[in-house]
Amino acid sequence: MMGRRVAVTGLGAVSPIGNSIADIHSSLAAGRSGVRRLAPGLASRLRSPIGAPAGFDGAAHFDAPRLRMLDRVSQLALVAAANAVQDAHLDFSRAQRERCGVFVGSGMGGAQTTDEGYQSLYAELSDRIKPYTVLNAMTNAPASWIAIEYGLLGPNLTYSTACSSSAVALGEAARRIACGDADVMLAGGAEAPLTFGVLRAWEAMRTVAVADTVDPAASCRPFSLNRTGLVLGEGAAFAVLEGWDHARARGAPIHAELAGYGLTCDAAHITRPTVEGQASAMRAALRSAGLAPAAIGYINAHGTATTQNDAVETSAIKQVFGERAYRLPVSSTKSIHGHLLGAAAALEFVISVLCLERQLVPPTMHLDLPDPACDLDYVAGGSRIDRTLRTVLSNSFAFGGTNAVLIARSCDG
Repeated sequence: MMGRRVAVTGLGAVSPIGNSIADIHSSLAAGRSGVRRLAPGLASRLRSPIGAPAGFDGAAHFDAPRLRMLDRVSQLALVAAANAVQDAHLDFSRAQRERCGVFVGSGMGGAQTTDEGYQSLYAELSDRIKPYTVLNAMTNAPASWIAIEYGLLGPNLTYSTACSSSAVALGEAARRIACGDADVMLAGGAEAPLTFGVLRAWEAMRTVAVADTVDPAASCRPFSLNRTGLVLGEGAAFAVLEGWDHARARGAPIHAELAGYGLTCDAAHITRPTVEGQASAMRAALRSAGLAPAAIGYINAHGTATTQNDAVETSAIKQVFGERAYRLPVSSTKSIHGHLLGAAAALEFVISVLCLERQLVPPTMHLDLPDPACDLDYVAGGSRIDRTLRTVLSNSFAFGGTNAVLIARSCDG
């Protein structure tokens, strides 16, 4: 990335596979899925009653008066961001807070608040609605609450580009640091879409997986011939990004370098991805990092388990990496944690950095029936240890056509 190097000094997440980096690593290494049958009250009217909920209770983190001001998406964001700040050993009281900012990606914003409001107005025919409905539901609420929590006076932006939202947030935050506009950025994503209205809307689009009647956890099957669609999940993930010299000067731990960022648009169809758009985003990220394709040791794929996306992404990887694509490990961790929509890319970036630190190549689970159109090395069935892993590329592609790709490089890479 042109300009100052960007260090990743803190990681935090609240996710379907764990709320700590240690728990997430354990789930990935074991191929342990967070996908499950949803609670009866939510599942009873769904055709596909599965999802990937986070093990999270807001009441354990916030008192009742504050909870009334926070949609679940903001609760998740605040806790994940706090985990990242703690991991980075940051004390904002000692920082130039006008040079510290927050960028967040979210596709749906305060979906729970919106759903509850519509239930009250339309189903219960009530004329009353909660006074904080607008403030809870607005998509920029998580970023605003994080800034208020730490008194951060620098740039504060929310990106909503569907499934690539938090990749854009991370990439644009890195650019602010690289060009010298900021010293520290809290960047990531949050999503809480497991409400009846959102789940039914996704079902209506016919992109949601059919529930596996034997094992609900096996319902999401990226790159498999018998894949039937995505499984929605919830959660939040954040990274603390800093200028490299700034991090060194305060003695911060450095997990990795955010070395590359590519951003393109398909400009073809609102839901149908293109090989050219995805390939151009990967090439742009490689150019940004100053790397040749041969430098990439692992790809964390977008891998939604929809018929169209998985085949297109496979072709795009082949276009960028040529013959080497067949020797390059590629996996979709959505097979384990589901699709967190606007927060998916942030969780997958956190996972990518974790892979570099732990030398772990996570699996694509439930890939028992290979698809001839998806013929790469998808690390099927179990994780691997790779002591040579130095650089990871993470793909995020979205409805609307916004393609965002991030590259993380180890400190000694």
